[in-house]
Amino acid sequence: MTTNTGCPRELSVRAVVLSVVLAIVLGSANAYLGLFAGMTVCASIPAAVIAMACFRLWGGAATRECNIVQTAASAGEALAAGVIFTLPALVLMGVWARFPWWQVTLIAMTGGVLGTLFTVPLRRALLPRADLRFPEGVAIADVLRLGQQTGEHGAAQGAWVLCLSAVAGAALKIAQQALGVWPAALEGATRVRGAVLAGGVDLSPALLGVGYIAGVRVALLVFAGGALAWLCAVPAATLAGGDSSADAMTAAYAAWRSSVRYLGVGAMIVGGLQSVVHLLQPLWAMLRAEWTHLHDKNTKDVRAATDKDIPMAIVLGSVGVLIIPAGAIVAGLLDGWLAISIVTLLSIILGFLFAAVAAYMAGMVGSSNNPISGITLAAMLLVALVLLFLVGAGNSAAPACAVLVGAITCCAAAIAGDVMQDLKTGQLVGATPWKQELMEIVGVIAAAMVMSFVLNVLHDAYGIGSATLSAPQATLIKTVAEGVFRGGLPWGWIGAGAGFALVIIGMDEWLRWRRGVRVPVLAIAVGMYLPFTLSVAMLLGGLIAWQARRGRRVATARDLGVLGASGFITGEALMGIVVALPIFLSGNRAWWPHLTERPWLGALAFVLCAAGLWASARGSLLRQCRL
Repeated sequence: MTTNTGCPRELSVRAVVLSVVLAIVLGSANAYLGLFAGMTVCASIPAAVIAMACFRLWGGAATRECNIVQTAASAGEALAAGVIFTLPALVLMGVWARFPWWQVTLIAMTGGVLGTLFTVPLRRALLPRADLRFPEGVAIADVLRLGQQTGEHGAAQGAWVLCLSAVAGAALKIAQQALGVWPAALEGATRVRGAVLAGGVDLSPALLGVGYIAGVRVALLVFAGGALAWLCAVPAATLAGGDSSADAMTAAYAAWRSSVRYLGVGAMIVGGLQSVVHLLQPLWAMLRAEWTHLHDKNTKDVRAATDKDIPMAIVLGSVGVLIIPAGAIVAGLLDGWLAISIVTLLSIILGFLFAAVAAYMAGMVGSSNNPISGITLAAMLLVALVLLFLVGAGNSAAPACAVLVGAITCCAAAIAGDVMQDLKTGQLVGATPWKQELMEIVGVIAAAMVMSFVLNVLHDAYGIGSATLSAPQATLIKTVAEGVFRGGLPWGWIGAGAGFALVIIGMDEWLRWRRGVRVPVLAIAVGMYLPFTLSVAMLLGGLIAWQARRGRRVATARDLGVLGASGFITGEALMGIVVALPIFLSGNRAWWPHLTERPWLGALAFVLCAAGLWASARGSLLRQCRL
């Protein structure tokens, strides 16, 4: 069966139905991944492949119709990032015992829809810029066009790789998480003259996939941050004041949790502020250009269909309407109309500002590498300082209010970066912008409706904040929000991290000026804040990508390793939720039987997954090079 690339079909009923399903499924998977690994990845490529495979079974696939599906599906995973980076902090703070459906849904919908609307006036200013590559948006367009060129064989091959790797990721997850056949990580520690040295590797195929998709440069930077924290700062902290009677690994984690990870906090704050500063001038230029266009009577009504957005009157009216739920969220915690009005207005202003930052950063480094956590931390810190001035340090509700406003900003920023990538894809395949923007909103609403359920399942089964689901960003948000009002933050470590970030920023600016390369401080900061085992596993994935692609300039669309990596992530994340369901329904955390632990078997399975990822990538690249 051949496909009709010229088919005008774009916004069809089947596309909407498949979009909603994938937005929910991929959003749920990314929620687990973010709580587990502290990072989320773009789900657009697997969504595009699934759409092509499904539509071929249902009568043929049009490029723009498949693009609509991946647009809405990726909105689900982007919204998951905004939610899980922030709202679990309220459970960790004791404000919520569980995740209330209406509050979680209202916050997620408000932030997500605002993020979509905020990108409408930014599209024409950002997409034409030559300095913004939109790497994932271009790659998704390559995937869609390649699917049309290769017909059924290309789609079947990609779907086969995706399914096989998903099954492998799911099987390893159930063996490790449910049955306890092997531990989550192989790690060890030793004392050297009182100082503790610790290291290891997480046996997670999903982390291999994250590293592969992020690429070796980002993986190396994350690893460098982890190495600095765990091989330098942790030994220094344990030597200076650690518990000499404790087990070496226990002492290492204690030093990291209480002190060392705040190096990452300081670095994230400075990195987030750097992102804002870099965007001030281009952001002003964007707004001025759009304002001029709106008042240009000669061109206002002659845009082609492929250049039409949601009308600006609807955008402004919708933003005005969304001020009401934003105000209701704030009013639930604060007293006094002045404070409520100021904080509500601040949430809208910061939402737009940081949505613009995220959209710009998506053009530079892609959605998966977008520093949403650093952006959110900077926004929440600004809100906390304003609240400190308005209501004082003694207001018990102020930390939770800062988190809620940060959640709206985080959802808006995460969606804005995703929308801009999707609009770039649409530009390359001839899609209609307003239809994509509409489907982003559909994806946001679909994912928002289930986020509370997914979070409650995971929390009841594993315990958010536990070793299994450490929720690093949410823990960081909680610590900073409470520390601003109640004190107790290790300001020395935070200051050291900020100073280190300034040094890295200086190096980054010099390298950008002299060599045209970047050293983003936020990637290093994430490594400081993550357990070292996660950084090592991601580095292995990045090295596999580098080795497989070395010496070959091949489009991402022709790299089956991307689909293999996406399969690992999706399969493991979805199985994490499946494993949690019977525990959630029964209330018994020991529901799954535990077998005899065999660490060597986990190591062997992990090595086989790494070899399979390398083979799929290498084989597909070699075939393309012979064509």
